Amino acid sequence: MNKLKINILALATVVAGLGLPSCSDSFLDVSSKTESTTGNFYKTEGDAWRALIGCYDGWRQISSAPQIGFYVASTVMSDETYGATGNGDGWGYQAVDRFDNSVSPGDLNLYQNDWKAYYAGVYRCNEFLSRADDIAWLEASGNRELYLGETHALRALLYFDMVRLWGNIPLFLEPVNENREQANPDEVYEAIFADLKFAAENIPADANLSKADNGRITRYAAEAMMARAYLFYTGYYGKEPAGVTKQEIVNYLEDIVSSHNFELIDAVKNLYPASSLVPLANSTGWDPELSTYAGEANKEVLLQMKFTPSQDYNGNNDSNRWMVMMGMRSINSSPYGKGWGACTVCPAFLNKFSADDPRRAASVIDLAAEGITANPVYGASVKDWREYTGYCVKKYSPLAFPNGNNASRPDGTGDFQITNFQNWVIMRYADVLLMVSELGGVPSMDAQAALDAVRSRSGLASIPATKENVLNERALELAFEGHRYWDLLRQGVDKLADAVCATSGTVKNGGVDATVTFERAKIIETKGLSQIPNTQITLSNGVLKQNTGWY
Repeated sequence: MNKLKINILALATVVAGLGLPSCSDSFLDVSSKTESTTGNFYKTEGDAWRALIGCYDGWRQISSAPQIGFYVASTVMSDETYGATGNGDGWGYQAVDRFDNSVSPGDLNLYQNDWKAYYAGVYRCNEFLSRADDIAWLEASGNRELYLGETHALRALLYFDMVRLWGNIPLFLEPVNENREQANPDEVYEAIFADLKFAAENIPADANLSKADNGRITRYAAEAMMARAYLFYTGYYGKEPAGVTKQEIVNYLEDIVSSHNFELIDAVKNLYPASSLVPLANSTGWDPELSTYAGEANKEVLLQMKFTPSQDYNGNNDSNRWMVMMGMRSINSSPYGKGWGACTVCPAFLNKFSADDPRRAASVIDLAAEGITANPVYGASVKDWREYTGYCVKKYSPLAFPNGNNASRPDGTGDFQITNFQNWVIMRYADVLLMVSELGGVPSMDAQAALDAVRSRSGLASIPATKENVLNERALELAFEGHRYWDLLRQGVDKLADAVCATSGTVKNGGVDATVTFERAKIIETKGLSQIPNTQITLSNGVLKQNTGWY
C-alpha cells in the first residue's frame, strides 16, 4: 500500500509571534504528523479534514521548501528588481533575471525543486478528490461541498502558477504517475476555470471568514482568482478562454464587492510588518503604541499562504523559505533583518512613484535615507553584495529586534534562515478594486469609483480610469507583491521586454561599479516563459520539450 504522510491540524491556537496583542490564530499548524495508508484512510470526515490539511500543506510547500519560489521568480523577472544575491554566489538568479542560460551555463535545473513541489501538491489534491465517494460524509455538516471546493481551488492555484511560469506543462486531474506529454495551455486553463467555478459554487458564502479560519479559501478568494486568471489569459493569449465569460467574471467581482466582507484598511504600510512595526529599544518586542501593523487577519486580505516558525533542519518545512532571500545582505537594522540580498530594487522602477505617494516608503527600504549606510557592517556587506542599488524590498523583509536577533519568535530565538513566517498575501481587496476598474466596473461600483478608492486611501488625487492608468496604478499599489511581472506579460512580451530593458543601469558588484544590461531579443524569444528543469526532460526520455530560448 502507498504510505501517505498527512499533516494534522493542531486545535490549539498559534500566536503569530510578532509580539503584538493583535496577532491572529493559525488554522494550519502542522507541527504534528502521523502515517496512514490508502487502505485505512479516506473513510471518515476526520480523514477528509486531515486530507484537506495535507492539500493545504502541499500548496504551502511551493514556498516552504528550498527552491527559487514563484514569488521570488515573479519579482526577479519583472522590472521591479535585479536578481542580486551575494557577489560570490552562483549566477542562477541572473539567468532568471536575464532570461538567458548563457549567464550561468551550468544551471540547467533552476526550477527542479519547484517543479517537484508543485506536482506533489497537485497529486495530493487529485488523490483526495478521487477518494471523495469513499468517505462517509455527514449530510448535515455540509463539509463535503466545503472541503472539495477548497481542494479544487488549491489545485487551480497550483496549476495557475505552473502554466504562467512554464506555459507548457503536463496536466494531471487524477492521481497517476506517468510519463505524460505537455498539454495545450488552453486545456490547463479550462481545468483551472472549472476548478475555481466549482469552488465558487460549492464553498458557502459565509464559510472560512472568521479569524480562526484565516488562510483557508473562501468563495470570494476563488472568484477573485478567476478574475486574475481571466485577465492574464485574455491578455497573454489574445482570446477568450473556454469555460468562462467576461460577464461571469464581472458577476463574480460584483459578488465580492456587494458582500461587504472586505475593505481597504487605512494605509498600505499597515499591511506589512516591516513597514509598520516599531521596535522597543533594547528589547525583543515591538512598541504597542507606535506599531500600526493591522495583523494578518485583516479585512483587506482575501487570500494568503500561511506559515509557522516551527521549521527545522530535519525536513519539517513549515516556514516562509524565500523571505531570507529578500533580506539585506548580512545587515540587521531593526526592524529589518538580514538575509541573502536578492531582489535589489531597480532605481528606474522607483521613479514611477510620485513624490507624494506614501506607498514608496511602505514598499522599499532606502538604505541611505533610513541611516542603514551608517551601520558598522554596511561596508563589508556591500563588498559581499551583487547588483547592489541601495534599495531593497520592504514588504517582505525579514524582521530583527534591536539586539540583532531574528524576530520570527517573540523571544528572539528564531533562525534567520528558516523560521521567517510572514504570510504571503496573494489577493487583497485593492487588487479586486483595480480589476473591477480594468473591466469597466460592476453594478454596485463603476470603474472610476473603484480606481478612486485605491488612490484616495493613499491620499492621491483622482485620475481617469483608463486601462493604462489602471495598469500603472497596479504597478504602484501592488509593487513587490509578485504581480507586476504577470501584469506586464499579459500586455504582450514586447511590453515586458521594453519595461525590463528600461531598467538597465549601474549597480555595485562587490562594491565596484558594474552595469546590468538586458538583451531584448532574448526576452522575446522565451515568450516570457521560464526554463523547464533539464532533469525532468531527461527523465521523460524527451517526451517533455524545453521552452524556446532555454537549453
